[in-house]
This record gives sequence, C-alpha cells and structure tokens, in this order.
Amino acid sequence: MEQALLTRLESAVARLETLSASGSAPSVSSRDLPGAPALDPAISAFEDLVADSLGRVSDAAGKIGGQVLDATKVLEEAFAALRELLVKAKRSQKPDLAGIAEFLKPLNNVMVKANSLTEGKRSDYFNHLKTVADSLTALAWIGYSGKKCGMSMPIAHVEESWQMAEFYSNKILVEYRNKNPDHIEWVKALKELYVPGLRDYVKRFYPTGLAWGSLNSASLSSTSITKAPTASIPASPPPPKAPLCSTESVPSRPKEGMSAVFDEISSGKSVTAGLRKVTDDMKTKNRADRSGAVAATEKRGHTSSFSNNSKASPKFELQMGRKWSVENHIGNKNLVIDDCDSKQSVYIFGCKDSVLQVKGKVNNITLDKCTKVGIVFMDVVAACEIVNCNGVEVQCQGSAPTVSIDNTSGCQLYLSNDSLGTSITTAKSSEINVLIPGVGPDSDLVEHSLPQQYLHTLKNGAFTTAPVSHSGA
Repeated sequence: MEQALLTRLESAVARLETLSASGSAPSVSSRDLPGAPALDPAISAFEDLVADSLGRVSDAAGKIGGQVLDATKVLEEAFAALRELLVKAKRSQKPDLAGIAEFLKPLNNVMVKANSLTEGKRSDYFNHLKTVADSLTALAWIGYSGKKCGMSMPIAHVEESWQMAEFYSNKILVEYRNKNPDHIEWVKALKELYVPGLRDYVKRFYPTGLAWGSLNSASLSSTSITKAPTASIPASPPPPKAPLCSTESVPSRPKEGMSAVFDEISSGKSVTAGLRKVTDDMKTKNRADRSGAVAATEKRGHTSSFSNNSKASPKFELQMGRKWSVENHIGNKNLVIDDCDSKQSVYIFGCKDSVLQVKGKVNNITLDKCTKVGIVFMDVVAACEIVNCNGVEVQCQGSAPTVSIDNTSGCQLYLSNDSLGTSITTAKSSEINVLIPGVGPDSDLVEHSLPQQYLHTLKNGAFTTAPVSHSGA
C-alpha cells in the first residue's frame, strides 16, 4: 500500500515539473466554463421566462392591437433592459449609491416611458396602460441593496408591485368578461408573467438581492487560459485499489442525535429512571392556583404583545424617482410631499390616524387599507383612488378627473370649484358623503350623500336600476 502511494506522489511531482518547464497550462475553452455568460443559469432562466411568459403576453396583445400592443412593446423593452442589467452586474463590482442610480438609469427610462402613456386625455384602454405602468415597478427589485435601502425584500417587492397593478387588471376582467376574450387572455398572461413567473425566478436566483461580480473572475481566467498552448502531460496512474490507511486504527464514531435516542430505547435499559414522578398535588385539576377562567389582565397583555409584534416599520420615500411610498404611519399628522411633479404617483398604505399633504401636481394618488386618514392634494392628472379604507377624508383643492372609491366604509370627499366636474365611481362602499362649495363666496359647504342602496326593476325584458329613496310618514 505504501509503495502504491509513493508511486502516485512521484507521478504528480513529474507532472508539475513538466508544467513548470514548459510554462504552459492545459487549453480550456470559455464555453466549457460553468461561469460563462452564455451558460449562466440565472441568465438562461431569465431568457426562458421572457420567451415563455412574456411571449404569451405579446401574442395576446397582437390580437388586440392599438395602444395595448404599444404598451406591451414597452413591457418588452423593460424586460430587455433588466436582462442587460443582470448581465452587466455579473461582470461588475458593486458600485456606491451614485453608481447604483446610474446603473439603474436604463430601466428607469423605460418606466418613465410607460408612465407617460397614461398621461393626457384618458383613453378607452387606460386600465391596460395603467396595469403595465404599475406592474413595471416590480422590476425595481434589482435596486435592492440591503435592509436600510428602504425597499422590501426582492420577493416581497415583486408581489406588492403586482398587487398595485392588479387593481386595474381586475377592472379589465370585469369590463371584458362577456365582450372580448382576448383581453381576458392578455390579463391572465400578464399576471402569470409576474406571479408566479418573475416572483419564482427572483426567489430561485436572487432572494437577497442582486449578485455582483460573479462572472468577473471567471471571464478573466477563461481569457488567460485559452491563450496558453497545450503541453504534453503524462497521465497520472489510477488510484490504488486498497484504502490508503487502515480502518482498524480509527475508532468508531458514536452515534448522535435521534439515532442515539432510538438505540438507547431499543437497548432495554431503564431510560425513564431519571424522570420525576407526577404526584396528585402536582396535577392541574387538583391545584387551587389554576382555574379555567382567563384573567382580564392576561388577555390584555396577550393582545398588546401580538399587536406590537405585527407592527410594521413606517416608510416615507420616493422609489425610482416616480413613486412616493407612504406606509404604516400611525398618529403622524405632519406628512408633507412638496417636491413632486406630474410624472410621479403617490401610494399610501396601512396608515392610521394620520394626515398627508401633497403640495403639487401628481399623476395618481392611491389610498389603500387606511383608517381615519386625511389627505389634502392640489391636482391629479389621472385619478384619486380610495380602496379598502375606513373613515377617511379626502380634499381636492385643484382638479381631479376621476375619484374611485372601492370597498370603503366611511369617506368624506371635499371638492373645490375647479373639481366640480369630477367623475365619482363607487363600488361595495357605504357612508360616502361629498361636500361642495355653496353658491356664494361666504356660503357653507353643501353636503351630498351618495346612495348605497338600489332598486332593480324588470321592465320590458330589461332591468332598470335607481337609488332607493326614503320618505318620512
């Protein structure tokens, strides 16, 4: 056995001397390297996602044509820009904050282009354009740089972004349910592109953020290796058939964990010898200090502990230069957004007993899952949306083409003289009151309640709907 080991060592030394004398290394093609860009599993999987899921979206958009096809082409540009960033990141070292902003600029430009499609006069395909523009926020997961960057984790960010876009996609499903199945196919394909498509891709390859410089060393090594000529190297002898060392001298390792527990149980030893015996006075039914009633102090303590653990951290930031995110604020009545423009949107989520002022013209405002929250804004280009809220107050000091109220209980809407032509849409909502200026300059506001009960009557083979009116006896 020792002789076989010495023979292998002498052969290895001879090979090293041959390599040292010739100054060369074996020729390896960059195509054979596992880190080469063409064969990188993350890039290949992304290309499969684009070819499969995004291809179905493009096919459905081709059947519809028009603005839907134009918006889908912008969607393809965004995913192409994301692929270039993924490849570039694998060949680069992680930059600083200014470098990250410059790195994300191509993707941000496509997002601004998508958002510009929703501006101006509201078209018949506004919900399609808005769905694409809001869904592209999911691609911003590539900008996640750590817990202190102000963003959610990549997987959660993709899911939250699609939830925002799904508000408009559901409107498409309702509008075209019995009209055109191509629109339904387009919405379903777009949802599958993000959830589970992009979400599962990020979960598999980038669960904690972007990987920087993973191909840099491989590409450099492949360049230096392929330039080296091939040298004649003697083959090493096969390994010896017998083991290099005797197993008799190595003591057997004792079993650990559950294997040791089962061995001890099956050994027949008294494994319960060290356990204490439970006497009658130790049983719960015989103890005077234990009863079936739950104390009120214990219940209050448990409830407060649960609420503290489930409380999320507040967020107030501008994401990717186009979306103001205001989340999880409680009792904060001094929230102000004064540096904004018509290309930015405002998203308020999970706030309670707070007040937000928007001092400027923005594209869109969304109030989601808020309780006793007040918002004051100047002008909105597209719409102001109130979704899943309770007891909120919304004041428009300028103009707003559309106000949408969905699944909301209690909403006070204050309109100015410039916003009297606003279109108000309600669904699954109650206690909606609209206050408008009086006739004179010094007149009080006039309050109008929007109906929440309707009477449906069948006349001449068709149903007619009118709000229910109540009169005193």
